[in-house]
Amino acid sequence: MRIAVGADHAGFALKQEVAASLRKQGHEVVDVGTDSTAPVDYPDFAEKVSLAVRDGQAERAVLICGSGVGASVAANKIKGIRAAICHDVYSAHQGVEHDDMNVLCLGSRIVGAAVAEEATLAFVAATFNTTEPRYARRLEKVREMERQRR
Repeated sequence: MRIAVGADHAGFALKQEVAASLRKQGHEVVDVGTDSTAPVDYPDFAEKVSLAVRDGQAERAVLICGSGVGASVAANKIKGIRAAICHDVYSAHQGVEHDDMNVLCLGSRIVGAAVAEEATLAFVAATFNTTEPRYARRLEKVREMERQRR
């Protein structure tokens, strides 16, 4: 799978570890930055990973900032993006299976590398559950909300 990764300065070190883990698992990683711990603004990287997903340059994305909150808020401003903070394995796969989440947000000041890597691997291994009509119905309602609010 092709996965975009991005982070602000607070998430830089964890992004490097998550990207290495994804590559080790055989995934293609599209790293949109940042490239150091020099202060930057998380919305810039939220936009980059979200546009990579929206425009088909990546199937999914992992976005990291200090708490995961700002990154999630910013990513969800891009049409077609369903981003969520997941600091555990269950939420990471369930978000894809039930809600077709396409951007995983992590807080580098909240979780360590081991939890982040486990959650990321669960996220990329999961697939949207198309056998349960309730999930498709709910996702369509989310898409309709998006269409009406441009």
